[in-house]
Amino acid sequence: MDIYLILVVILFALAASDLVVGVSNDAVNFLNSAIGSKVAPRYVIMILASLGILVGATFSSGMMEVARKGIFHPEYFYFSEIMIIFLAVMIADVILLDLFNTFGLPTSTTVSIVFELLGAAVAVSIIKIYNSGGEINDYINSATALLIISGILLSIVVAFTAGTIVQYVTRVIFSFNYQKYLRYFGSTWGAVGITAITYFILIKGAKGSSFITSDTLALIESNSLGIILISFVCWTALLQLIIWFTKINILKLIVLVGTFALAMAFAGNDLVNFIGVPLAGFKSFQAFSADPGADASEFLMVSLTGKVKTETYLLIIAGAIMTITLWLSRKARTVTETEINLSRQDAGYERFGSSAFSRNLVRGSISVSNSVESIMPKFITSFITKRFDSSQKPKEDIEREKSSFDLLRASVNLTLASILISFATSLKLPLSTTYVTFMVAMGTSFGDGAWGRESAVYRVAGVTSVIGGWFLTAFAAFTASFLFANLIHWGGVTAITILIIIAVIFIIKTHALHRRNQAEKQKGKVAETGAELLHGDVLQKSTENIINTLAFVSQSYSETIHGLFDENRKRIKKAKKVIAGLNKDVKQLKSNIPLTVNNLREDLIETGHYYVQVLDYLREMAHCLTFISQPVFDHIDNNHKGLSSDQIDELSKVTVTVNHLLEVISGLIKEQNFNELEKVIENQHEVLNYIKDLNRKQLKRIKHGEAGTRNSLLYMGILSETKNLLLHTINLVKAQRDFIEYDKIE
Repeated sequence: MDIYLILVVILFALAASDLVVGVSNDAVNFLNSAIGSKVAPRYVIMILASLGILVGATFSSGMMEVARKGIFHPEYFYFSEIMIIFLAVMIADVILLDLFNTFGLPTSTTVSIVFELLGAAVAVSIIKIYNSGGEINDYINSATALLIISGILLSIVVAFTAGTIVQYVTRVIFSFNYQKYLRYFGSTWGAVGITAITYFILIKGAKGSSFITSDTLALIESNSLGIILISFVCWTALLQLIIWFTKINILKLIVLVGTFALAMAFAGNDLVNFIGVPLAGFKSFQAFSADPGADASEFLMVSLTGKVKTETYLLIIAGAIMTITLWLSRKARTVTETEINLSRQDAGYERFGSSAFSRNLVRGSISVSNSVESIMPKFITSFITKRFDSSQKPKEDIEREKSSFDLLRASVNLTLASILISFATSLKLPLSTTYVTFMVAMGTSFGDGAWGRESAVYRVAGVTSVIGGWFLTAFAAFTASFLFANLIHWGGVTAITILIIIAVIFIIKTHALHRRNQAEKQKGKVAETGAELLHGDVLQKSTENIINTLAFVSQSYSETIHGLFDENRKRIKKAKKVIAGLNKDVKQLKSNIPLTVNNLREDLIETGHYYVQVLDYLREMAHCLTFISQPVFDHIDNNHKGLSSDQIDELSKVTVTVNHLLEVISGLIKEQNFNELEKVIENQHEVLNYIKDLNRKQLKRIKHGEAGTRNSLLYMGILSETKNLLLHTINLVKAQRDFIEYDKIE
């Protein structure tokens, strides 16, 4: 008895940890639309989301049955076997979610828990079959498990399709200049969305509530139509009054209500993923303890087959932990850019490359679109084209800091995702909030025309990559829990202890790794990109980018050359990684050039030319470093002979001179004083002449057989790229000088 009490305590400890890592993973699902559209200050959004989580937690009681009997038949398992399943599931869930969070891999808490339950139950079932006979269907609830898995997969298609259709119709009605039409249709449209949320969360969600009595539930269900009509009329009237007599943008209200609703739906549907298994373990322990003479290896868990209400205080405690995590977790603050990047309205830097599948799919879609357009009446085509003209944005959106999409799409994202998740919750189908919110966002971006010819192949490739990651989650969850269940069965208390120790060490290590990665990411960040750059002072940002780039160029160049001197493979590899990050940042800046130029005032549009020049030279400098570091790494990685002492002395002088020159240039740009530029150019010529002399010396070494082929190619390649690096650096200074002088003239 004592050992099982300890195991129950362990289950609840794992549940607390699972809540933390789970919210860290899923917070982006209900915060992205509100924060991405900048609907309100962050603290307002967080308060609403927190209230939604606390309320939604009390609506999740009905979902807890999934953990008890949704995947397997508990009446055929003994208490000792049930505890093995639950322990294996929780240990695997904590480790996997934390691992995926640390590396930013796409995952789903619902898919994780479903496949972990399935994996552990299958493992124990195979052991039972081996010992006692029977078939797998005797123990696994195949029909329900298949229904749940099918529901999760179907939600991907439904969410994307619904998002596409609803957003398309909404945009046709309101256009991008939506404020003009909100006065006429805004109250009705907003009332439909909020009424739908009220119906699915309040009425349907009440079935899973832990505190609503059966009489109250019956009263609500018998008057559901009346409640819907009253809600629609009241919201329509209220929103119309707001439109007439205030300057409040009702879309902001809808987005904020949608944020609350989605957080509520998230807690109502996903809380089972974190505490459902521990609560099932606790109920199992209570049933076992009620029979003092029972044997754990012979006590069948028939009690789990019935309906059991979860105590409200337990749900509130869980909701409180989720809320605290939402505010304090560093990983929750590290919001993934994947969803916003793939759904943003504007073209620009794409995180994903194209694939053969995405290219063929887009090519086929273009063909179909052209065929449909050819048979459609021209007046319809013209009308739809005007409705999707994104240049006709309201003044408020233009003046507002750049966001990935407007308030209209944000409201559709939140409202539609809330409805779908809440509807599934009312049917007790544990669909994935990650899948639904992500696919709704992808559907609305597609329906909104954001996947244009400039970005479609990359967006499709990105979506397919994310979905592929989801299947990886399912496979990893099943395999891990299957393995852990076997280890616990054969290893007993010793195996449990070892696995828990491993889990604790793993979490500590991954948190340390996450902090280190974030620190390195910030430290290695050369440029501010995206909206921050587009709406900042372009000249100031350009200056900061150059200074940061020069610092990284100097450091990376020095690290690569000295790594070559020492034949230190690890040092060179680290420098190569920094250079790859530099290339990525500068590439992203170049990809955002059209957006940056569009953001400039009309009287400063000529500065865009100099800005483009600056980025061109930054890009070329990054390329020079790549063409130095990669051959150096390959040379050392293949264990080729290092440089001679003469070559090391010569390159050492070049490195010192180059670093000094970069430092002086950085100072000129920082102070915006170019009086010493001619002197810098003279120093550059001296270095270039010295490099020319070194090339002659190396040719003589080759002639006299003092240097090998690989050694010579590497050495002369470094000298050549160093020369190019210096040339591009001087051109960069000149472009920045012209940029600054033109700005002063204006």
